[in-house]
This record gives sequence, structure tokens and C-alpha cells, in this order.
Amino acid sequence: MSTTQISGVTVNTQASVYFDGKCVSHGITFPDGTKKSVGVVLPANLTFNTGAPEIMECVAGGCEYKLAGTDAWLKSGPGEKFAIPGNSSFDIRVTEPYHYICHFG
Repeated sequence: MSTTQISGVTVNTQASVYFDGKCVSHGITFPDGTKKSVGVVLPANLTFNTGAPEIMECVAGGCEYKLAGTDAWLKSGPGEKFAIPGNSSFDIRVTEPYHYICHFG
């Protein structure tokens, strides 16, 4: 089941805009200091780099992704997650808006 609401958080009202507007996200901070971001990737083929490990959770739409060092494109739809190691990257193909929560590890 997809996450549809996150309560009790602080929201950074200024968006982070990447790839000429193809990805827009807002940072959120939980009371315990945990940070995540929520956003949308518009139709595009992009490569994201990671510092810390990340888990991408699809809340609407969908994407195909390929982790660095692999050749397989995998699908992620609503309620599904995929993990990316720290200091790595992943390619993403989006044909319809991909709404996500990024969990930083």
C-alpha cells in the first residue's frame, strides 16, 4: 500500500529542483531528526547519484530503474520500493509522473 500522508513533520517549503525541472522535491524532517524528501519525477531518462544509501518508495505513477553496475531494468509502481547503496547511482526512466518518498539511510 502506498503512503498517502505523512503527519507530524517539518516541511522545507522551498523546493529542490533538478534536471531543468524534471525532478522537484521537498525535504521533510521528522521529530526524531530523520530526513526524507517527497517529490515527483516528470517523464525523462535521468541518472541520480547518491551520497548516503537511499530507499525510493513509489506513491503514484511508476518508473523503471537500473542500479549502477547492473544491466537489468526493473519496474517500481505504487507501494513498491527499491534501495540504492551510498556513493552510487541509478538510472531512471519515467513515462508518467513518478511520485516518490526518498528515505535517506
